[in-house]
Amino acid sequence: MTETVAIDATDPIWHDIAETLPILACIVGDDGQLLWANRCWRIDIGVETPDNLWTFCPDVDRDDVRADWRTGVATGRPFTLALPLPAGTTGFAVRPAGAGRWIAIGSDAETQRRAETAREATQAELDTLTNAMPQMVWATRPDGHHDFYNAQWYRFTGMPEGSTDGEGWNGMFHPDDQERARGRWRQSLTTGEDYEIEYRLRHRSGQYRWVLGRALPVRDADGAIVRWIGTCTDIDSAKRAAEQNDILSRELSHRIKNIFAIVSGLVRMSARQMPAVRGFADDLARRIAALGAAHDLARPHSDISRPVIGDATLHHILRELLSPYATDQWRIEGDDVPIDDRGATPVALIFHELATNAAKYGALSTPEGQVSVRTVRHDGMLGIDWREVGGPAIPGAPQATGFGTRLAALSIEQQLAGRIERDWRPEGLAVRIEVACDALVRDAPT
Repeated sequence: MTETVAIDATDPIWHDIAETLPILACIVGDDGQLLWANRCWRIDIGVETPDNLWTFCPDVDRDDVRADWRTGVATGRPFTLALPLPAGTTGFAVRPAGAGRWIAIGSDAETQRRAETAREATQAELDTLTNAMPQMVWATRPDGHHDFYNAQWYRFTGMPEGSTDGEGWNGMFHPDDQERARGRWRQSLTTGEDYEIEYRLRHRSGQYRWVLGRALPVRDADGAIVRWIGTCTDIDSAKRAAEQNDILSRELSHRIKNIFAIVSGLVRMSARQMPAVRGFADDLARRIAALGAAHDLARPHSDISRPVIGDATLHHILRELLSPYATDQWRIEGDDVPIDDRGATPVALIFHELATNAAKYGALSTPEGQVSVRTVRHDGMLGIDWREVGGPAIPGAPQATGFGTRLAALSIEQQLAGRIERDWRPEGLAVRIEVACDALVRDAPT
């Protein structure tokens, strides 16, 4: 934030400078009383006795000038005062001068005209830019009053121009989203935080479409918010595609779990005809059921399908994933950490992939093989070491990487912003994973 520095109006150097200025300059009290005026003022306006600043302008403008002065002084910051004077001056730049005093420096009509022309040109460029954007663009005053929308907004909503100004904006939301959107907007107005939310917006067709709303505050040199500029992006197609993909994913998962259940049922059915293998069959059925549970943890999830993890820990999740395999072939040790639905899916995906590959090609494919998982927490990070020994000898790294392995790596690197390294040792695969502990839980402590 830039600090406003007050000019010392009693400094004789400032008086000497102001006396030589070819424009009006004066010192005014908080109440608007003219305390001092420079040579240009005395020549062009004439001052016999001190008076209030607004008494020099036409009667018809005095009440407005007086009100604008009081509003500006109340802010305690620099402001601009429109003040039509006989000498052609139309405005003043006013700055605090300490001890209840203000310095006002005027500009002539030509300067104001050039400034106004520049503002109009800038506004025309801004209007062209916002209307060329594919997003809906809107703006509000510092208090949140909506007073600008680009052409895309009216094209999308089909509303008459100006009909959604002010609070009319909120009426465009789906009834179920109105209070949530209003609350999030109030929070941004109160705190100055960036605004971002997804909600359903009424389309000109009468249907509601999902949009992503975002807004940023525009601040002046002192850090005060002077405007909010926002956009609405139509994400309805992407949202519905994601929902459709989630439905397909859940349907596929349901069918896979049914296959596990059918296989388990066939095993138990066969065991009833062969009592001698009943114990083996029961153990196999339990492992198939555990594999089904591990699959449900490891498959990709949406916010709707995400499993309820509760107060789980990383070691708890790892035991669930390794439970389908012989318990004397694996062990988990080291520092345990909390984990919830945010971290469970990517963690389950990578270790489910490691376990199934170990069962097909590695340490879990032979009775003598062993898998150890060791976790070490240090400085907010968690290191996880997967070690395989006793399985078939590894001649080296594979020539090609399977889809499951690539997907598992992406889960760690993208979803958890961690890293994973594989070392294809002759005695067995070694994997090193590092993630931030906070990445494993949705609401990490601050």
